[in-house]
Amino acid sequence: MLRRLHKDQPAAFAFTPKNLEWAQGQISKYPEGRQASAIIPLLFRAQEQEGWLTRPAIEYVADMLGLAHIRALEVATFYFMFQLQPVGTVAHIQICGTTSCMICGAEDLIAVCKELISAHPHTPSADGKFSWEEVECLGACANAPMAQIGKDYYEDLSPERLREMIAKFRAGEVPTPGSQTGRFSSEPKTGLTSLKDHESGRTQYNASVQRAVDIGDTVKRIDGTEVPILTPWRQTAAPAAAVPAPAAPVAPQKEETEAPVAVAVVSEGTKPQALTAARDGKADDLQKIEGIGPKLEQLCHDLGIFHFDQIANWGAAEIAWMDSNLKGFRGRVTRDKWVAQAKIIVEQGMEEFLRRAKTNDY
Repeated sequence: MLRRLHKDQPAAFAFTPKNLEWAQGQISKYPEGRQASAIIPLLFRAQEQEGWLTRPAIEYVADMLGLAHIRALEVATFYFMFQLQPVGTVAHIQICGTTSCMICGAEDLIAVCKELISAHPHTPSADGKFSWEEVECLGACANAPMAQIGKDYYEDLSPERLREMIAKFRAGEVPTPGSQTGRFSSEPKTGLTSLKDHESGRTQYNASVQRAVDIGDTVKRIDGTEVPILTPWRQTAAPAAAVPAPAAPVAPQKEETEAPVAVAVVSEGTKPQALTAARDGKADDLQKIEGIGPKLEQLCHDLGIFHFDQIANWGAAEIAWMDSNLKGFRGRVTRDKWVAQAKIIVEQGMEEFLRRAKTNDY
């Protein structure tokens, strides 16, 4: 299925203060130089904040992690959990349409969505409150047919019950998730035939449903205030360890003409030949190299690296030095093959490089 960004995009995105704190905590889970591993949780948190994943949000997260924008776009367009278009402000209903649910009446549920929400999936209702889509198996086959709404499953659905639920959502109520026929979990519809002793002392609902009932709102979007941010290892970290948020919107990087900012360095390897400023006052667009985003480009400038031919001339000792001195991005020169990419640009031109970059042929 072809997944594209929506044609109408907001001007900017920025995490709320609480979500920014949460995002920085997620990034801190990963070793230095591996911050990109946090991309999926950060993109999903951005989606939770806005309801859908916008281009400014994708680029904002990429800049937080020092990634080229295209790499974040690759992740966002690959995973179907990311909504690339606006969804209902109250609820986005995901109807499972795979075998068990289809046999048990999923098509009737879809018909209700078409009638009450919109004739087409991924299209908000006239009042903007609801949207729907058909999805692949959600793993609740014993309780088919079912739908995921917000963070929870609604199981053992019937067209009549789905109508009632949509009416409740529209009225500001939140129906209790889980089985809509009274099953505790996925026991036989006629009741337990074994393990009956487990019925005594159990909670009113199974674990996930009980938690949803305790919260009181399964469709509320998470905003960073709902749970403590569990990152105890950050309590002893230096303040500089926090990853700053990029500005919103992220403005294009301006080429620096003054002397580079002083950067603390380590002695591993041999420092590449550096420049005090870009030649003729104009640096090459280092972000053309796969793996270099705005933050890494600025770090290169701070270290006196402004041009492709500088990178193309690095040997093993220079690579080792750069890999050790890219603060927060150790190992990126080797991992993303900067030198090989730069050599193609210098020796064969940008057009050939872009052709080969489509298949990572470098």
